[in-house]
Amino acid sequence: MEFAENNRISHRQLYRQMILGFLAPFWLCMSGRGKLNGVDAVIGTVIAVVLLCFYVVFLIRLAPAFEDLKKTAGAFMGRVTGAFFLLFILLAGGYLLALLQEVVPISLITGISGRWIAFWAILTCAVGAHKGMQRRGRIAEVSGGLLLAGILLMMVLCIPQGKAAYLEEMVQSWNFSGEKILWSGYGVVCAFSAVGLLPFLLGNVEKYGSAGKSVMFGIITLGGILAGMEILLPAVLGYGRVQAERYPVLPLLDGADLPGNVLARFDVLWLGFLLYSLLFALGSLLHYGHEICRKAHLGNGRFWIPAVIYLISLIEENGKGIMDYFGWYLGYVFVPGLLLCQMYLFFRGKGRHRKKAAAVISTMLFCMLFLGGCASAVEPEKRMYPLALGVDASAGGISAIYGMPDLSQSTGQKKSEEDGGARVLQISGQNFQEIENVYDRSQEKFLDMGHLQVLVLGETILKDGRWQMVLDYLKDEPFVGEDLYIFRAENVQEILSWQGEDNSSLGEYLTGLIENRMSEKNVKTVTLRDVFYEKYQHGKMPDLPQVSIVNGSLIADL
Repeated sequence: MEFAENNRISHRQLYRQMILGFLAPFWLCMSGRGKLNGVDAVIGTVIAVVLLCFYVVFLIRLAPAFEDLKKTAGAFMGRVTGAFFLLFILLAGGYLLALLQEVVPISLITGISGRWIAFWAILTCAVGAHKGMQRRGRIAEVSGGLLLAGILLMMVLCIPQGKAAYLEEMVQSWNFSGEKILWSGYGVVCAFSAVGLLPFLLGNVEKYGSAGKSVMFGIITLGGILAGMEILLPAVLGYGRVQAERYPVLPLLDGADLPGNVLARFDVLWLGFLLYSLLFALGSLLHYGHEICRKAHLGNGRFWIPAVIYLISLIEENGKGIMDYFGWYLGYVFVPGLLLCQMYLFFRGKGRHRKKAAAVISTMLFCMLFLGGCASAVEPEKRMYPLALGVDASAGGISAIYGMPDLSQSTGQKKSEEDGGARVLQISGQNFQEIENVYDRSQEKFLDMGHLQVLVLGETILKDGRWQMVLDYLKDEPFVGEDLYIFRAENVQEILSWQGEDNSSLGEYLTGLIENRMSEKNVKTVTLRDVFYEKYQHGKMPDLPQVSIVNGSLIADL
């Protein structure tokens, strides 16, 4: 998607907003004295980028829970969760404002107090922060590509200045340490922690269910630039100087001139890029603060949030301020708390396994933060893998019909299943939560929805509007992909109970049929992603192909 529609931003605008918001803080704050340097930082960055790409998938699944925190987590916990995120906004804004106070007077403007610069900066960024996401999307559309091109040009211009001897110094001083690499990776994760605010934004993104690629591409782009700078800085300045400088990128910019020295102070242009990125990041925090207040029912933060951020940037105690404490806050408070909040909302939204939530959260935190050990898992032989799901009306509400494949037949084994091969499991209830409770009480195997390929909806469900309940259920299932095919049927139970001559199940047969006819231009298929798009775009269900049984044969209207 290239352009925004219907008061939402496009995927490209989302990507460019990430570039604008992260580049300057990364450049200025990630390398230098007491920060990420050397080979450990490069390896840690690669590990962190890989983990963050998986994390994005979880964030997209979590987006519906952030639309209304009060509704998702309750009045009290919703406000507590909102206050937790709002604290991050205030401290991160104070950090960026303090960074402006320190960098701008020594690099761009002299003779003016940094506090005055910070005052006018926060005042400028606060204007229009509540106006909506589309304005920010248009700004990113116009300037994001220009900023990225300028930064990449600067790096290219610096490459000829690098010396192999400087890099050899860095490599020679490196001793392999798994602990240092993990902590470097965790430092990069902390730097990217603002990505955790993504669920607050996704509701304003066109077709947000497929926005993961754009966000991942943004993380990979930023991670690649960060890793490149971790090599470029010591190659140009020397590893010793990088470790001694607080902001080594500033002296790097001083030498990034066009060939021929066509401009005496060409570094001012690069600093202008960084200043613009810092201001955009600050404005983004103000916008997110407004969104958090609205979705957590914390009132209107239009005026007091900028004022508190400015005060935080000024507060000092014994010569130390937010610049000295923010890194500790990210590593030991915000990132662990962020994972706890998101896992709580995840389990709260699913409405099941709440008694096991504490143990699962602890295991997830241990694995994600320290990469040690392995979480307990359900063995494959103790799982049920439905390939097809049918949903129809029943006397008690709705009926969920799971179509199980013949695993021995599907895997090429000649022996038959002990339970007779492919089978159907039907459970009725008022809603899916009740259906899952019945399943947990009556079945010995874990229900694994990760292999679901086909969804069949009954005519009654489609007519009375309860298909939206089905979509809400599937949205909260983290392992259900949006590429599953959706059909309609008069008799869902009959369709799910059908078996082919080779004992193939409904899911296997329909997916094979679609794949065989994919080369035909007139094949009509509807996926879960298509349905989500129509729901959010037009509030209706698209026309679904019908599946029926005629003389014992399964006929799909493709």
